[in-house]
Amino acid sequence: MILGLAPGAHGSNRTGRPFTGDGSGAFLYPVLYEAGFASQATSTSRDDGMKLHDLWISAAVRCAPPGNKPLPEEIANCSSYLDDELSLLKRLRVVVCLGRIAFDAYLAHLLRVGKIERRSTYLFAHGAEYQINGDRWVVASYHPSLQNTNTGRLTRPMFAGIFSRARRLAEGE
Repeated sequence: MILGLAPGAHGSNRTGRPFTGDGSGAFLYPVLYEAGFASQATSTSRDDGMKLHDLWISAAVRCAPPGNKPLPEEIANCSSYLDDELSLLKRLRVVVCLGRIAFDAYLAHLLRVGKIERRSTYLFAHGAEYQINGDRWVVASYHPSLQNTNTGRLTRPMFAGIFSRARRLAEGE
């Protein structure tokens, strides 16, 4: 599973598929294709023939937040949707959190469902990974926003490494 921040106002809100039609998706989908998670390297709309393989993409917040940064209340208001969605993913092995907000939202979920006892044990850093209850992994990555990719904070090799590692963890290595 990839957990992002929220639907992009000019991306998935417009196209109907997460990370589609914006700069983040243009960075993400070629990496997913190379890692074997996507059937093609580009994503333009939900009707473009793209198929995801062993992957679900979701967001911590369900609406495009003003200024691209949701308020704590917005994250809290959307938390039950995330909880419900995660409860349906019975074979979930790895959650790649794109950015600190997604990472914190996923840890809050784990606290709510009793999978972890405290948040402070888990620190966000690009490439940080934690095993949860011996059966699930959380992997942190910088978000593939243009702000991160255009400045070199997140490079393609760094991002590809995240999904290569996620693939190996999902396969039990």
